[in-house]
Amino acid sequence: MPRIQRSHLPRPLFAHLLDRIKTRNISAEQLGLLAEWLDTKPEVPDGEWFKKFSGLTVCGEGKLIKTFLQPGQVATGEEMN
Repeated sequence: MPRIQRSHLPRPLFAHLLDRIKTRNISAEQLGLLAEWLDTKPEVPDGEWFKKFSGLTVCGEGKLIKTFLQPGQVATGEEMN
């Protein structure tokens, strides 16, 4: 199982993630929780996956985080603990 890629992201993907943080008003607190989880170097499936936090859901595919959802938005893929 791959681990999440944290550097050298494709430029369009990085811009998309920054846009989602801004337009969905994701707080610094939620980003801190995400960073703490990423620091554990979690393994993720090759396909679609998601991780729920109290104020956002992180969606990914394989080693890449693909987007951020607000509470109430439906994620697809395997839920990560």
